[in-house]
Amino acid sequence: MNNNERYKGYEIVLEQDNDPMNPREDDNLGTMLTMLCMHRNYSLGDDPKAGREEISDHLEGRKKDIAISLPLYLYDHSGITISTSPFSCPWDSGIVGTIFVNKEKVRKWYGIKRITKAVEQKVVESLKSEVKVYDDYLTGNVYCMFIKKDDEILESMGGWWGDSGLKDAIAEAKSTIDCWEQKQSPNRLELELKK
Repeated sequence: MNNNERYKGYEIVLEQDNDPMNPREDDNLGTMLTMLCMHRNYSLGDDPKAGREEISDHLEGRKKDIAISLPLYLYDHSGITISTSPFSCPWDSGIVGTIFVNKEKVRKWYGIKRITKAVEQKVVESLKSEVKVYDDYLTGNVYCMFIKKDDEILESMGGWWGDSGLKDAIAEAKSTIDCWEQKQSPNRLELELKK
């Protein structure tokens, strides 16, 4: 991956983050025990030790409380990827678990008393987004950004998720450089006062 870019005399370097934070440890709407997954070869989701019976019992016991539940599909071939939509290859893919959120958490998260269709749609998109970030984590699609000048690292930041994260990291780096440049150059008023 070569995502180096020169900007105003600085070098912006993007590299794969070799030690990213597990996004399931962050604050999530859909706690994957609220991402429940079961696979004999991988520890996935929020409760990696959950078995088929535990998942069934958990979901059955909370059925009335669940606002939204989406299936989780896993594709396992030379690496793994996860999605809320099925994959086209039935040999190497299948349902691995579920991501769901209870009604109380939705009400608290959005500061509402009643869950409308519009809120349900927001929740679905939020859960899909959480799964996409988790997939980026599983597939190594997480990046670090470095700003260098004369081979010296002046700034670094990790945790840029996915393809959009690459664009955001470059934009953030350019904004940081612009800020540095603005602080270093005298403004017009200072120049006028010196005359």
